[in-house]
Amino acid sequence: MHNENPTISDAGEFPAIERITRATAGSLTDEVLLGPGDDAAVVSAADGRVVISTDVFVEDRHFRRDWSGPQDIGHRVIAAALADIAAMGARPTAAVVGLACPADTPLSWLDGFSTGVAEECAAAGAALVGGDMSRSDTVFVSVTGLGDLAGAVPVTRAGARDNDVVAVAGHLGYAAAGLAILSRGFRTGKVFIDAHRRPAPPYTEGPRASLAGASAMCDVSDGLVADLEHIARASNVAIDLDASSFDIPARMAEIASAIGADPLQWVTAGGEDHALAATFAPDDVPDGWRVVGAVRSADEPAVTIDGRAPEARGWTHFGRA
Repeated sequence: MHNENPTISDAGEFPAIERITRATAGSLTDEVLLGPGDDAAVVSAADGRVVISTDVFVEDRHFRRDWSGPQDIGHRVIAAALADIAAMGARPTAAVVGLACPADTPLSWLDGFSTGVAEECAAAGAALVGGDMSRSDTVFVSVTGLGDLAGAVPVTRAGARDNDVVAVAGHLGYAAAGLAILSRGFRTGKVFIDAHRRPAPPYTEGPRASLAGASAMCDVSDGLVADLEHIARASNVAIDLDASSFDIPARMAEIASAIGADPLQWVTAGGEDHALAATFAPDDVPDGWRVVGAVRSADEPAVTIDGRAPEARGWTHFGRA
């Protein structure tokens, strides 16, 4: 009997993998010397160095299939992984994806996921060069991203200096607002729901910040305060954020008021927008970056808002910060 909605089990592992490679073939770039189909890929590294980062994504922890379609999830996992590359001041060049899912996962879901992966790779200027598949009870995704520094020094978390300013590129609080809306069963506020489903990291701003002289940088995945705490500890400085510097859209404020939330907490502790946060000498801040705070020398590393410890800092994987 013909199955009108065939699953990965119906197709088998290798035909399923072939569907992914066909769907993502258009993402191949000049850096890819040998793409999917062999035991390993070959990617050029003209700089002589490769920036590498790995992220894992677990169903019902990092995404929900009843809230996000497969194409959304494909976008989401690539965006999160390649934002880390941009945060080092590098240009994303390639990604490797490991996918584990139930045997009864429809091939249509796999096709949608592959399309999202290919589209987000293209948005970042990277290529999907390989991966692996396995069977599991829930969907689990692992993404390894690669990047090119193009001769630049990597921008780490350890370079923030006294009298630097803190600036951000990209949205803050949008994904957190979208998560809050979905958690309450609402469907209004499409721009925020879309931001939760498909973050849009400012990939090109990482290399721009590096060229401008960024002294430290990170992507905002767990919340601005929580991620800046990494910079504060690595650099042994204190960071104070200016609450009045944040641009809270009127619609975000309206939704927060309607559900009894504080929009400033979405902005400073929400995470998952994958904006970039960096420290600069005051005269080095690139156009398009918003100054939101200042760096000061301190006996103890800390991040404050208007001189006070924040009520919420962000996400930690084994509890709330």
